[in-house]
Amino acid sequence: MEIVLIMSQEHPTLPRAEVESILNAENIPFQIKMEYGGILTLEIPDEEVEAFHKVEKRFSYVHEASKLLIRTDEQGLMDEIQKYPWKNLIKKDYAVRIKRMNKDQKFNTTDLEWKMGGTIDDMVHDNIRVNLKNPETFIRTIFIGEEILVCERIFKVAKKHFYNLKPHKRPFFYPGSMSPKLARCMVNLTMVGNGDRVLDPFCGTGGILIEAGIIGARVVGADIDERMVEGTIKNLEYCGIKDYEVFQSDARQINLPYVVDAIVMDPPYGISASTGGEEKPKLYNQSMHSLEKLLKDDGLVCMATPHYMDMKEVIKGTGFKIIEQHHIRMHKSLTRVISLLKKI
Repeated sequence: MEIVLIMSQEHPTLPRAEVESILNAENIPFQIKMEYGGILTLEIPDEEVEAFHKVEKRFSYVHEASKLLIRTDEQGLMDEIQKYPWKNLIKKDYAVRIKRMNKDQKFNTTDLEWKMGGTIDDMVHDNIRVNLKNPETFIRTIFIGEEILVCERIFKVAKKHFYNLKPHKRPFFYPGSMSPKLARCMVNLTMVGNGDRVLDPFCGTGGILIEAGIIGARVVGADIDERMVEGTIKNLEYCGIKDYEVFQSDARQINLPYVVDAIVMDPPYGISASTGGEEKPKLYNQSMHSLEKLLKDDGLVCMATPHYMDMKEVIKGTGFKIIEQHHIRMHKSLTRVISLLKKI
């Protein structure tokens, strides 16, 4: 079955990387069929569609997912609509909505939606009606270049969480905190699953731990600043995260009676960030040497650093290898680099 994803276009590489990581983490076989400015299509086995639906809550850079019904072009659209067995698909109520991925395409989407809806209406049972607010069947029609994809929406990813849990809306706030959406994506890149342990050795206000906890991970956090430890605990409790361990510690001296499955961290590097008086490059490298012992073999680390920090120097002398990197321009003088590392 071919699945069509409407992706966030906030970043050129992170959305696809997150999708691949989530599907790998959940052991869902897939093959990428097409990528086109905000659209990603996947081939997955029919028997995995239910499992795919269950990973909805993990996505941060996906807007919605649909099952492909018709692939056509502008000339063939209405013919294909007339041929499709809508009576077998639509059992209650429905809506037709069009999305243009190429904004240069000029046509009245409302007129075409009504035209498609009218044709479908003639082909379904008499008691079935259009419901624009909350239809049982949502027909998503996507214009991409010369192609048109007519789909049945499987799910729409709720974004309310990322708005409601912005750093300044949590009980404890400190400047420079990472957005929930990026924090969730970083956790996903490490391919952790339900019940896996995730460590953030620079936990700050707990944003990364919150997102890891929401997708079902057991979270472990440390920070050199006691205020941050107390604030993280307050934020985790506020978000309903119960399976956590948070304590005060220097990232270079963390001791755990177990190894963790992944490490996700956003070490201090802004003007307002405190490093306990230590030079940042030295702190990072010493921390990586210590953290290596806490991570399982073949485990992954997702780490945010400023562009002027040389990651090769950060991991020098350790068993970490850079797998992939994503650059996010924050403002004129700062680009944030998201690095995925593997313990080899």
